[in-house]
Amino acid sequence: MIIVTTNDIPGFRILGTYGECFGLTVRSRNIGSNIGAGFKSMAGGELKGITQLLIECRQEALGRLATEAQNRGANAVVAFRFETTEYNNTGIEVCAYGTAVYAEQLQAAAPQQQ
Repeated sequence: MIIVTTNDIPGFRILGTYGECFGLTVRSRNIGSNIGAGFKSMAGGELKGITQLLIECRQEALGRLATEAQNRGANAVVAFRFETTEYNNTGIEVCAYGTAVYAEQLQAAAPQQQ
């Protein structure tokens, strides 16, 4: 599955568009992460537990996006984006979205002889 942030894929021609697709996950933070984040926010610095939670959320949302696109018959997603929202002060929502397409690789031009 090719997933790009651009509206086209270099070296490919888009033959079909299957519409908007998305992958969504909502995860709650665990109690240890919340307590640690509270203390860390007073001292400053990276909230490593929250960073890891976001990494996992993004990977899961991206996987779900790819699955939805594939189920529609697509082999690529263009105009890909992430959106992240705090959910009710207890969790994080991550949505990966884009346009599902079918793309065909273009043939490379043969070198010209002189």
